[in-house]
Amino acid sequence: MSEYYAAIEAGGTKFNCALMNSNREIIELTRIATTTPQETISQVLAFYRPLQALYKIKSLGLASFGPMDLNANSGNYGGIAKTPKPSWSYTPLSQKLNAELGLPVFFDTDVNGAILAEYLWGKAQNSKVAVYVTIGTGVGGGIIVNGHILNGLHHPEMGHMLLPTKEDNNGHCPFHGNCLEGLAAGPSIQKTWQEKAENLADDHPAWQQQVDHIAAFCHNLIVTLGPEKIILGGGVLQKPGLLEKIAPQCEEKLNQYLTLPQTLDEIIVAPGLGDKSGLYGALALAMGHGSHQINR
Repeated sequence: MSEYYAAIEAGGTKFNCALMNSNREIIELTRIATTTPQETISQVLAFYRPLQALYKIKSLGLASFGPMDLNANSGNYGGIAKTPKPSWSYTPLSQKLNAELGLPVFFDTDVNGAILAEYLWGKAQNSKVAVYVTIGTGVGGGIIVNGHILNGLHHPEMGHMLLPTKEDNNGHCPFHGNCLEGLAAGPSIQKTWQEKAENLADDHPAWQQQVDHIAAFCHNLIVTLGPEKIILGGGVLQKPGLLEKIAPQCEEKLNQYLTLPQTLDEIIVAPGLGDKSGLYGALALAMGHGSHQINR
């Protein structure tokens, strides 16, 4: 008999809210715009409360945009930390959902959730070390090591890894300039070229720059973590042909330094779960595969 779970992929643009069962089937699904915390959370509650009357929901999994406070000793544990998303800084998101719905809430960042789902059911299965990176409005990444999500002093912020660039190609991150997010995220492409990425021609030099930046980033991941899989998702990677160019460029940057048991195009891959990695990640958290929870 299937058990039922609430699964929320909370993004900076929208909340994907689902009722799912233990067979990973979506029973109900809605998308709620990320506006103010009060408005968005109220709509989330309005979606789940009628479902609680129809289904015995075991728990709620939250894979959220961040930064998230994952310090169990913090008063804002499970909440949004300081974020550039207007009005969302220090929102006690997990605590609010737990209090209002009366469900145990299992939570982590959206990208940590995504790599967990890919490890359980997608391209990272059987990997000792695997990385999930999304490149879209921003850049985020999650790492799994021997089945455990990697969090240290904070959750990984791989999007802010600094990258070498030419002097005439300064990045647009307000904190670091030439980090991956400042160079390769969608808004950064637009600021560099004064045009939205989706409007750029296939032969526009922006795309070769993207390949260079992402390949350098993958080089750094490979020499640092030795991942068996680097899973690249997000809106920017939807550009046809972009992903396929990254492995050869990364191989050129590695310059035969490493002898790897896999080819780079077997390591640098698209998500096995398509655009559902984050939502399935929320389900995985709800099913108890993560380590952070609020149950009051």
